Amino acid sequence: MLRALHHRNYRLFFIGQSVSLIGTWMTRLTTHWLMWRLTQSPEMLGLLGFISQAPTFLLAPLAGVWVDRLDRHRLLVLTQVLAMLQVFTLAALALFGHIQVWHVFALQLLHGVIVAFDIPTRQALLVDLVDDRADLPNAIALNSSMVNGSRLIGPSVAGVLIAWVGEGWCFFLDGLSYLAVIASLLAMRGLSHRRAPTAHKVLRELVDGLSYVRRFAPIRDILLLLALIGLVGMPYAVLLPVIATEVLGGGPHTLGFLMGAIGVGATCGALYLAARRSVLGLGRLIPLATGTFGLGLMALGLSRSFALSLGVMVLAGIGFMLHMASSNTLIQTLVRDDMRGRVMALYTVAFIGTAPFGSLIAGAVAARIGASATVTACGALCLLGAVAFGGGLPRLRAIVTPIYVERGILPAGDAACAVLGDKRP
Repeated sequence: MLRALHHRNYRLFFIGQSVSLIGTWMTRLTTHWLMWRLTQSPEMLGLLGFISQAPTFLLAPLAGVWVDRLDRHRLLVLTQVLAMLQVFTLAALALFGHIQVWHVFALQLLHGVIVAFDIPTRQALLVDLVDDRADLPNAIALNSSMVNGSRLIGPSVAGVLIAWVGEGWCFFLDGLSYLAVIASLLAMRGLSHRRAPTAHKVLRELVDGLSYVRRFAPIRDILLLLALIGLVGMPYAVLLPVIATEVLGGGPHTLGFLMGAIGVGATCGALYLAARRSVLGLGRLIPLATGTFGLGLMALGLSRSFALSLGVMVLAGIGFMLHMASSNTLIQTLVRDDMRGRVMALYTVAFIGTAPFGSLIAGAVAARIGASATVTACGALCLLGAVAFGGGLPRLRAIVTPIYVERGILPAGDAACAVLGDKRP
């Protein structure tokens, strides 16, 4: 389960990111709580989600071209430094009592620009951190465990700190946490800094990446389902402050526990994936996990009990993690190396870049029909997407099987195996 940690560079990355991401999740919850406290408006929460993530939709495809051109290691160091300065600015404004709504919007917009470059870089660099490609699926699963372990710890800590010392100290601690990941990146050794020179223009390479995804059905269909989840599934997060206060009658502690419950489920899902030794069968897992996530959201929207809401958040977290990490693993094992940066940028657009539009829509809809009904409808749409993807699995298996045989992932004698759905010949 921990075999990817035998690689020194990945081990450094894992340790540094584990500390930093706890702070990141603290800031994510604190920012939404701060906006809710300042405005008491579901529409403003939706607008905050849109502003913070819209740059990813607009800039990530171009960022992917530069990820394929530049030194990914140095680029990731730069994004971490800029993110640290951004959150320290947010902390200073909050601690000195000068924070206003427009400050939050402006700094979240800047954060979105940084993220548009950070996530494709991080995803593409992951391959360079493990010396043996056979350990890549395990590295991705452990990475997901790290992200969702921090999702469990960060919001829970933030909920306590907000009630105890206020939002400013949460932001300040997040700023300090970036020092851990910057130090781990600087301690890495032996990474290749060379990229093949190209005479092509940026837009030409962007079009090439889009064409590659459009023609290659397995990656295309996985990205389309991710985009649906980003559009109608992910916006539940911006409505959680409303559900915590107006539906469940709680406060920041309630919000922290709900976010923590998602982290518990997601961590369980990630540990299951880390224990797997093969990518075989992950395709069938994708629609099952997506359907589980959708059912969890529907139950959350219908629940009026805090205990029940915690339980269905764990269920939703399991489904969310299995869907996201399985999709990531399959894309990373299928994509051509020369397209990795651009494809992972499109993965970022599908998974994160669509979320701001969903947040904007969800905030507007929730202001009219209520947060609970909106979350229920979002869960139903996720469930429909899972059914549609599951119906196309036989076609995708026929495309992927020869690719996995060629790359040694699937023995040639089992070429008829349903790679994306079944381990049986």
